[in-house]
Amino acid sequence: MPEGHTIHRLAREHNRLLAGHRVAASSPQGRFADGAARIDGRVLERTDAYGKHLFHRYGDVWLHVHLGLYGRFTTGALPAPEPRGALRLRLLADGHWVDLRGPASCELMLPPEVAAVRARLGPDPLRRDADPERAWAKLCRSRMAVGALMMDQTVVAGIGNVYRAEVLYRHRLEPHRPGRSIPRETWDAVWPDLVALMRAGVRSGRIVTTLPQDRPGGRLALDRAHYVYRRAGLPCRVCGTEVRTEVMVGRKLYWCPTCQR
Repeated sequence: MPEGHTIHRLAREHNRLLAGHRVAASSPQGRFADGAARIDGRVLERTDAYGKHLFHRYGDVWLHVHLGLYGRFTTGALPAPEPRGALRLRLLADGHWVDLRGPASCELMLPPEVAAVRARLGPDPLRRDADPERAWAKLCRSRMAVGALMMDQTVVAGIGNVYRAEVLYRHRLEPHRPGRSIPRETWDAVWPDLVALMRAGVRSGRIVTTLPQDRPGGRLALDRAHYVYRRAGLPCRVCGTEVRTEVMVGRKLYWCPTCQR
């Protein structure tokens, strides 16, 4: 599932390509035909991202997209390719096309519904209006494992499996520890680290969490970008202990049992 940095990148791209222009909208697949008809011919005023949720504003109505596990956007310059397969939504404007396939959600919302989606989410580290105190208020009272809390979008919005594993490692947090056992000073270090890592992800389009001194040879190759994510059975980059994995809240968790005691 795309993590928050990907959604913010998409919001910026769509804003650059389409915002301020009258959009031709269609649903070649047919599953979003009524919604596409409502925004067809309207001007896309702006885009927004909150956690893993993408929004387009068309006057008094908003397009809400959650990609889920299988959704994806593709873009290009006109002419657009012939529609094929399960193409949920196509947007055309200012010489560009944007296609959406396989999202978990693609729907139109009124402003109160958009506000309700945002209200049920935790703070998003990539937003300037994010309040980390809201996340701490939930974390510090919870008996749930911090590895599960970090995947809870009502605690922190936008974090997925990669950021979960990597930020816990970077702060030497054992993922099974209850949230309420985490010291305040640790959280005060975790939040700005998340902000920095996710902003870097927006800029580069990839998640890189390793420090230069922990990359063999110093090169930033794909297999050197992470400390523990997808490295089960391999030696920890810092201590050499075998990285472990297990399923937690439906996704594979990775951690080092020595560095994260």
